[in-house]
Amino acid sequence: MCRVRVLRTLAVPAGRSGSPDVRSESRDRDARHLAHRGALKINPQQSAPRRPTVKSAVETLNPTRVRLTVEVPFEELKDSLDAAYKKINQQVTVPGFRKGKIPARVIDQRFGRGAVLEEAVNEALPKLYQSAVEEGELNPLGQPEVDITELKDNELLAFTAEVDIRPEIEIPDYSGIDVEVDAVEVSDEDVDKAVEQLRERFATTAVVERAAAEGDVVKVDLEAKVDGEVLEDGVAKGVDYTIGSGELLDGIDEAVTGLEAGGTATFTSELKGGSAAGQEAEVSVTVESVSSRELPELDDDFAQLASEFDTLEEMREDSRKRLADQKKYEQATQAQEKVLDALLELVEVPIPEKLLQDEVESRKHNLVNHQLAQLGLDLAGYLKMQDKSEEDFEAELKEQAEKGIRTQFVLDELVNKEKLNVSQEELTEHLMRRAQSSGMSPDQFAQAVVEGGQVPMLVGEVARGKALAKVVESVTVKDTNGEVVDLDDEDESEAGTEEAAAEEVVAKAEEGAEGAEGGEGKTGETEQKSDS
Repeated sequence: MCRVRVLRTLAVPAGRSGSPDVRSESRDRDARHLAHRGALKINPQQSAPRRPTVKSAVETLNPTRVRLTVEVPFEELKDSLDAAYKKINQQVTVPGFRKGKIPARVIDQRFGRGAVLEEAVNEALPKLYQSAVEEGELNPLGQPEVDITELKDNELLAFTAEVDIRPEIEIPDYSGIDVEVDAVEVSDEDVDKAVEQLRERFATTAVVERAAAEGDVVKVDLEAKVDGEVLEDGVAKGVDYTIGSGELLDGIDEAVTGLEAGGTATFTSELKGGSAAGQEAEVSVTVESVSSRELPELDDDFAQLASEFDTLEEMREDSRKRLADQKKYEQATQAQEKVLDALLELVEVPIPEKLLQDEVESRKHNLVNHQLAQLGLDLAGYLKMQDKSEEDFEAELKEQAEKGIRTQFVLDELVNKEKLNVSQEELTEHLMRRAQSSGMSPDQFAQAVVEGGQVPMLVGEVARGKALAKVVESVTVKDTNGEVVDLDDEDESEAGTEEAAAEEVVAKAEEGAEGAEGGEGKTGETEQKSDS
C-alpha cells in the first residue's frame, strides 16, 4: 500500500453554477450585431467527456452539507498515471537516458512509485469528484474538503469529500401577497422642474465685476490643511463652482459669497475624499473670477434649441410623458422589491455558514478595494462619514449577504419549478442594459463578460428576473390611491419594464455593494436552456 498526502481542498471545475431599457435604432443594431456575431452563447454545444466509473454514497451531515464516500477502480487512474509519468519525465534527469525518454520502471526505482501515485491522484481527483457529484445528483457550493482514505496500488482508490450543497427549498403559495406602491402621478410642478433643469443646462455665463452671490459661477483655488500641514492631494487650481449647488465642500458657499475676484477666505470643513477623507481640515479659498449665469427665455425658440419640438407646449408634454414613464419604472421596481421581501418572509432558507462568511468577505473586499479606493477613501474614513460603527457595518453587511444568498436560492428554485428559459434575445437585451449602466459600449461589455466566463452569471440574472416578474403577476399590487396596478398594462414602447425592473432588483439584492466585481457567483448558477 502506497502513501499519498492528504488533500484538504480540491480545485474542481466551476459548477453551472439596471435602469430602464431605453431602446433606440443604434441599440437595436448593436443587439443584432452581437447576436449575429455570436458574442454571447447561452449553452455552447460541447461533447461531454467520458465520466469515470466510481462507486459513491452520500451522507447528509446537515441541510446544507454532505459527505461523499467514493471508491474508484484502479483502472480509472490509467490516464492519470500515464500523465504523471510524462510530467515527471519532463522534470527530472537520469544519467543514461534522454529527457522525456526515461522508462516508467526507472522512475519508480529512482523516485518511488509513491511520487507517481501522488501526482496521478492529484490529477485525477477533480474528475473523480465531479463524477461522484453527478452520480449523487448534488448541487455543490464552493470547494470540497477531500481526504484520501485508502490507496492500494493496482487495486483501489478511496476518498471522502465534504462539501456544502444547495438546500432543498419548498416554495409555498404566494398568491396571497399584497403590497402597496406609490401612485404614478405627474404634477405641473414636476414638469416645471424638469423644464427648469433643461433650461439650466443651456445657461450661459459672463464674467462680472462684483461680489459673488448665490447662483453665480466662481473659479476658485483651494488649499486644505490638516494639523497645519498642507495635504499632498489637498491643492486644486481653477475649479469652477456654482454657489448653492452643494457640489463641493460644506462651508464653501458661505466662504465665497460676498467675495470679488482676488478675494480670499478660510473655513473649516470635513473632507469628503482623498488621503484625509473624514477629517476636519482648514481650507483656504481664493476667488479667481466671478461669472453670472443667464438662463434662456422659456419660449418656442428655446424648445427648438433644446429639443426636437417646435413649441414649448409640445416640449412640456413630452417632458410629462417621460416623467410618467420614469415613475412607472420606479413603481415597477418598488413593487418588485416589496414582493421579493414578502416572498422571502414566506420561505425558510438554511444558508451554509462558510458560504455566508465568504459572501460577507467578498462584499467587504469589493467595497474597500474597489468602490472606496476609487473615491480615495479607506474603510475608517467611510465609516466616519456614515456615522457608523464597525460593528454596525459588519452586521449590515451580513444582513445584505444573507438576503442576496436567500434571493438567489429562492428565485433559482422558482426558475426550475416554472421551467423558465432564457432566449438569446433576452440575454442580449440584458447585456445592453448592463453595458449602459456600466458606461461601457455593448461590444466592450460583451468582451469582458465572455473573457471573464460570466455568461452563465448573466443568464442566471435574467432567469431570476423572470422568476420574480412571474411572482409579481400572481400577487396583488395596489397604489396609494387604492387602485390595482397592472404592471403588464404597457404599450409597445414600454415593453419589458417589469422584467427589466425585476432584473435590477435581483441584481441589487445579490450584489449588495454597488459595482461588485464580475465573477462566478458563490451560490452557483442554475443551468438555463435557450429558446432559440
